[in-house]
Parts: sequence; structure tokens; C-alpha cells
Amino acid sequence: MAETKTLPAKRNKTAAKKSGNTGSLSVSLSPEQGLNRYLQEIRKFPMLEKNEEFMLAKSWADKGDTEAAERMVTSHLRLVAKIAMGYRGYGLPIGEVISEGNVGLMQAVKKFDPDKGFRLSTYAMWWIRAAIQEYVLRSWSLVKMGTTAAQKKLFFNLRRLKGEMKAIEDGDLTPENVKTIATKLGVKEEEVTSMNRRMLSGGDASLNVQIGAEDGSTQWQDWLQDDSDSQEAILADDQEHDARMDLLRDAMADLNDRERDIFMKRRLSESPLTLEQLAKVYGVSRERIRQIEARAFEKIQKATVAAADKAGLIEAE
Repeated sequence: MAETKTLPAKRNKTAAKKSGNTGSLSVSLSPEQGLNRYLQEIRKFPMLEKNEEFMLAKSWADKGDTEAAERMVTSHLRLVAKIAMGYRGYGLPIGEVISEGNVGLMQAVKKFDPDKGFRLSTYAMWWIRAAIQEYVLRSWSLVKMGTTAAQKKLFFNLRRLKGEMKAIEDGDLTPENVKTIATKLGVKEEEVTSMNRRMLSGGDASLNVQIGAEDGSTQWQDWLQDDSDSQEAILADDQEHDARMDLLRDAMADLNDRERDIFMKRRLSESPLTLEQLAKVYGVSRERIRQIEARAFEKIQKATVAAADKAGLIEAE
């Protein structure tokens, strides 16, 4: 089949954005604009007999007959809707799920080879499911839910297996259930637990959702409170810290080497040494080390207060 061929130009709005070279849905109805009406309308398109489907597929494959492709698409819209309904448990708009399935159907029609002997519905269901599952994974969370085939299998089978175990509403799974699911799906037990908790918490919610106000101008993000410090407060704290460190360095310059070393190891170290340890280093008593530390602290305190007062950093009472 030539890669340059596309399906009919009349399109469903959602499919038009995402189908690319696969063409587009040939009916003007959109499942996003009225699901009940859409489901009623697609029932009006007749199902195709096997020989009729074969002739239409050959006409599309050999001649690029867009009307034949359109009939194959419309006759299988009910199949898309049926498959899409199985994904209602993920909290996504069912109209959008159906639209994504329609994209998969169009991809299937484009690539369908009637000479291989099977029906379009058998071939198309895999394309439809793949398109819907990609949409669900893409829409469920900003964080990737699963990248490997096993993780995707876990995501789309976890609800079913929990239902079989009657554990849909039980919150965290029991260790026995986790082990059973992990064995059946060929994944790690911790992956089952993690996926279950993420699915229980639901998908991402937009901060732009309208709430409360009648004029529709209030959004969730307007009610969020940021408890962290403002940028101005952070900058002020950083500047104050830098100023204090400058004063400390200047004050320590007035200490002799032993005073400076003892003060730093007792007051500024993340793992301060004990009086006993420093007494052994300098060969003096613990009391002598304590006296040197106290004298060094007193010198630094006086020096920093004097420097701060000179720089105008101390407010007059």
C-alpha cells in the first residue's frame, strides 16, 4: 500500500490533530460533543459482509479509493466504542477515549492487507487498543506510569485482577494479593504496590480547574498557599548570614593560633572535639582548654559587637 495515501478529508476534530498521515474520521460527528447522540448515529452505519469488506479493502489498497476506506472506517466505529468503554475506570473523558480509538482504527485501515485472510475487525482491535492505552498512559499522570511492556501490562490489568480478588476498594493490597498479581503479570512485588497506590490516588488534576465563584474566575491554584519564604526573605537571610560570617572572620583574626584552633574545633566544627580530646592534643588539663575557649569566645564577641556597631548594623535603643 502506498504510504502517500490518506483517508478521507472530512474529520473528527480530535482525530484531525493526532492522526497525522493516517487520514481522518469520515463522519462529522464527534463523541466529545454528545456521546449519546454519537452512539446512536454510528449504529446507522451498516456492518460489512466478508466479501464486501475484502473488495473495499482491495479497492483502497490498489486504487486509493477513499470512499472504500470511508466505508471500512464507519462500519467499525461501533467496535471502537465498545473497546473504549472498557477504559472508563481511568477517570478520563470517554469521548476523548473513543476519539483516540478512532485514530487507531484509521491507522489499521491504512495498513490493512486483505490478502492475508483475516477480517479487519481482528486486525483493527490491536491498533484501537494500542491508541487508547497510549492516550491513557499519556493523560493519567505527568510522571511516566510505565515504560516497559510488563509495566504497561500491570497498569492495564491491575484493576481487573483486583476485581477478581474482590479487592477493588481495599486500599493497599495484602501481601498475598501482591504476590499473586506479581506472579501472574511477571513483575516485581514492589511494582505492584507502587502502581496500586498511584492508581488509588487518581490521575493528575489541573490547577486551572474552575471552582466556587459564579463568574468562573476562581481556580484551584488561587487557593493554594505557599508556606515557603519569599525570595526577598531568602535574599535578606543570605545577606545577613554573609555579613555575620565576615564579622566572625575579622574577629577571629585577633586570636592567637591556639585560641583560634580550639575555638574552631569546639564551636565551629560539625563534629566538635571534647575538652578531653583537646587536652591530650595540647598536653594541658581539660580546665585549661575550657578557659582558653571561654577567653576566645569573649574576644570574638566583643570584636563582632564593636564592628557591627561601627558599621551601623546595631539599632540604637
